[in-house]
Amino acid sequence: MAVKVLCIDDSPTIRQLVKRTLEPLGYVVSEAGDGQDGLNRAKSETFDFFLVDVNMPVLGGFDCVAGIKAHPGYSRTPVVFLTTETSAENRERGKQLGASGWMVKPFEPDSLVKIVGMLAG
Repeated sequence: MAVKVLCIDDSPTIRQLVKRTLEPLGYVVSEAGDGQDGLNRAKSETFDFFLVDVNMPVLGGFDCVAGIKAHPGYSRTPVVFLTTETSAENRERGKQLGASGWMVKPFEPDSLVKIVGMLAG
């Protein structure tokens, strides 16, 4: 069964790059344009992996991830922040929320494939 990834990012370009990187390898990639949309999708569908930006309109990435991790079905589901943020404080906050990793944009497609493959099994 294919791994279902939800890419939550307000940049259509980033979402398309994630899709073009992962789908040829058999991943099923869905998109959400802001944190609230992503949280709603997470509650109404089932995903195996989340890629989440930090800075988004409506609901930011940290609050989105807190909502995802509060859902009983997602307590152990891998979440990786994919963001332009680089500060140690933000990384620590992500870790405290239960994030499995942190990638800085722009990203290398090979690095994305490696981290998703490693964490999603």
